[in-house]
Amino acid sequence: MSAAPARTPEPTGSNRPVRVLAIASGGGHWTQLLRMRPAWEGCDVVYATTHADYEKGVHQGAAAGANKPRFYTFPDANMREKLRLAWQLVVVTCIVLKERPDVVISTGASAGYFALRLSKYLGKRTIWVDSIANAEELSLAGQKVRPFADLWLTQWPHLAGSTGNTPAPQYLGAVL
Repeated sequence: MSAAPARTPEPTGSNRPVRVLAIASGGGHWTQLLRMRPAWEGCDVVYATTHADYEKGVHQGAAAGANKPRFYTFPDANMREKLRLAWQLVVVTCIVLKERPDVVISTGASAGYFALRLSKYLGKRTIWVDSIANAEELSLAGQKVRPFADLWLTQWPHLAGSTGNTPAPQYLGAVL
């Protein structure tokens, strides 16, 4: 996905900028999420991921003179680790409730699913960007988050509209 031109965030009903929670697990999900940073320039951004050492990169990428973005970590988990997944849900819920984002964006996986689902329940805007690694089919988390994503994007043109469900994933370009 090519970087969108910088635009003024929509008003939040107060004088504060739009608060964005950018959340993803480590590795490729995190790399893809950070490549979209220009899309939320001018917003109050909160980052969350699985690796504490990623915080340095977030702060180095912040605009000069800007406040450092807030940064949280949550436990890494997958479908085979039910207890860790439950703990991840608790931690992600605490982050969402503490930060009260206006918009949540995620590239995956389970923590992004949890954050989008909870945020949608709270009436917030939600964006899911399926990983570029999912070239043959949409990710499991992406398929499950569909009803809770205001915008669901795929990075492969042939997967756009592929579910037969509404909303269907859209293709607007690739992050990488």
